[in-house]
Amino acid sequence: MIYKRLHTNLFKLLVLLILSMNAAKVWSQDNSAIEKQLSEYFAEYTTYKNQNKLDLAFNALDKARSLADSTLNEKGLIDSFHRFALLYLEKGDKKNAEFYLGRAARMLENYKAYPLGDAYYKYVDAQLKFDADFKFQALQRIDSVKVLTNDRNLLSNMLLLEGYIYMNINNFEKATTSFNALIVNNDDLEKEYLATKAYLGLADLYNRTENYSESIKYGLFAAELAKNNNFREDFYRANEFLGTAYEKSENYKLALEYRENIIRIKDSIFTLEKVKIETNKADEIAKETYRTEIERQDERIEDLSASANRSEITAILTSAFLTIISLLAVSLYRNNQIKLKTNDLLQTKNSELQAARDAAVQAMEAKTNFLSTVSHELRTPLYAVTGLTHLLLEENPSENQKEHLKSLKFSGDYLLNFINDILQINKIDADKLEPLSIDFYLKKIISEVIDSLQQSAKENNTKISLQYDDEIPQHLMSDPLKLSQIFINLIGNSIKFTKGGEVTVIAKLKKKEDEYVTVYFEVKDDGIGISEEQQQHIFDSFEQGSIQINREYGGTGLGLTIVKSLLGLFDSNIKLRSVEGKGSSFFFEIIFKSKDSIIDDIPFEIEQKEYDLNGLHVLVVEDNKINQVITKKMLNKRGISCEIAENGTEAIDHANKNTYDGILMDIHMPGISGVEATIEIRTFDRETPIIALTAISLDDSLESFYAAGCNDVVTKPFKPEIFYQKIGENFLEPKQKKSIS
Repeated sequence: MIYKRLHTNLFKLLVLLILSMNAAKVWSQDNSAIEKQLSEYFAEYTTYKNQNKLDLAFNALDKARSLADSTLNEKGLIDSFHRFALLYLEKGDKKNAEFYLGRAARMLENYKAYPLGDAYYKYVDAQLKFDADFKFQALQRIDSVKVLTNDRNLLSNMLLLEGYIYMNINNFEKATTSFNALIVNNDDLEKEYLATKAYLGLADLYNRTENYSESIKYGLFAAELAKNNNFREDFYRANEFLGTAYEKSENYKLALEYRENIIRIKDSIFTLEKVKIETNKADEIAKETYRTEIERQDERIEDLSASANRSEITAILTSAFLTIISLLAVSLYRNNQIKLKTNDLLQTKNSELQAARDAAVQAMEAKTNFLSTVSHELRTPLYAVTGLTHLLLEENPSENQKEHLKSLKFSGDYLLNFINDILQINKIDADKLEPLSIDFYLKKIISEVIDSLQQSAKENNTKISLQYDDEIPQHLMSDPLKLSQIFINLIGNSIKFTKGGEVTVIAKLKKKEDEYVTVYFEVKDDGIGISEEQQQHIFDSFEQGSIQINREYGGTGLGLTIVKSLLGLFDSNIKLRSVEGKGSSFFFEIIFKSKDSIIDDIPFEIEQKEYDLNGLHVLVVEDNKINQVITKKMLNKRGISCEIAENGTEAIDHANKNTYDGILMDIHMPGISGVEATIEIRTFDRETPIIALTAISLDDSLESFYAAGCNDVVTKPFKPEIFYQKIGENFLEPKQKKSIS
């Protein structure tokens, strides 16, 4: 009987032992699955944090915290709190970072056997101290961590922090050692991220030490790694370092390129919406943490109520009340932070807009300076062309030569006006340029354009015909020079793309009402034509349809753009009909004021006075040798003797020692300019007339010439008749009046 009872008890004990072993095995398997899941959440958090997707990083950490809390996994909770502290520090929220680090510290007090947790706590504390500018305390914290763990990822992150600290205390040698140690690392979690941070650290370090070539090298490495791994904030910082380094290296083109990259990247990373999402998520998690604490306090209150421990209940209620008050205070603090961040972003945007505006102003100034220089450089040889043409026309050329010289003269006049309009294209776009309103004969204008283009037409074996409606009044009021520019561009364009065909110019009276007439114009050809796709862009600047067309026919592609802009001055729009392979037709209408129906109080051509300039003696101030020869010959043709001064200094000296009937003063000269020379001459000679000769540019002001003491202004290249007229008015007439008196 005793034996049987003993046997039964042993059997029960064996069953209990087996059940206990199985329960331990099941618990071990469950705990392993939890640890694995937590590791996956932490890895997810790391990825999102490094990609600056902080809202998703908060989500991953929140899932890890919830799992650890529900399964009473204290290590998981400690690890979650440490990472929350780092994430809030990343956001610049030091208060919440300290709160979560404090929660981790309290748990570590009760959970002694977790050295990795202690090491992680000291690492986060070192980050907080570095952020608070306690650099040497942060270094001490790092040194104390190294003896607690051999975790590769944690040690690598500490090495990175160490590099930052050494760089900030100007110990560049140790900082370089720390960063170089991370360039090639075997970290399982953050290999590329740590290498990117190391490259950024070296780029920053060499920027600070003014070694810009090395800064560029490591900046490029960092930018490539960051871009390939979607490390958005690191990509932004790499572009910042590169922009600074290229600017300091005086490579302004690449500096501007990286500055523009910074604006684009910043718009995608630092947005109000992103800040709100991240802040809301951070607030939500903070509130959830406080809510959990309150629930725990409620559970303890229920337990204490059962034991009638009222004093402790009161303490718990007080604690809960304080927790709620803290929650409300944090909520208000977070709302204030949102406002501050929003204001900061708005200020940043305003600064960026200001910088963009300044860049645009600088670009416009560069464009203006370029056009001014080009204008002067083009006008100087053009003066030689028109001046020599005039001299040749006065040397009794043959009829055949005279025809060519007249065409050359017309082309020179056209080129001059073309230069003027290129310089004033910005005024056209701004609707600040208006056409003149002078009397002209339309048929003569079109015929002169056609005559000047006959040689080009012959080379292409192309015929130009004019269909002119004689019902169009002879006396019209408008701007003949701009009209000639329109026709020379349209007709020249048609000739260029028509070989062995015909170009027809049509001018037809469409409507006449009182003193206004509407004239229809058309320039058509049977050339190569324009495809429907190309027609959409044919009036854009530098647009010629295709690269092949540009290579075969040449040109800048500005002709039709200028035509469109000039027609805009007449409140007219150009239209196009074209079939590829069959030809094109450009047509438009312009409303003119007709003088045939009103009192003709303005002569058809301006009457010019004829002056006998023989015997005048003038001073010519000109630095260009060719211009000196041409001006001297033009003066000698009319019996005017002259002396030459090659610069402003010589002009002042000549004017001080000699007497002249007048001075022809070039404005743009090296050394002392014409304006400065005129001002100096006027200090000792108020009587001698001075005419400014200028290849006027965008930055020239006629008022400044008169203010300096000039009596009149003639722009180069000038028409000879205007040149002589101005000399007569300013040099001869005052002399005659003086002799009479």
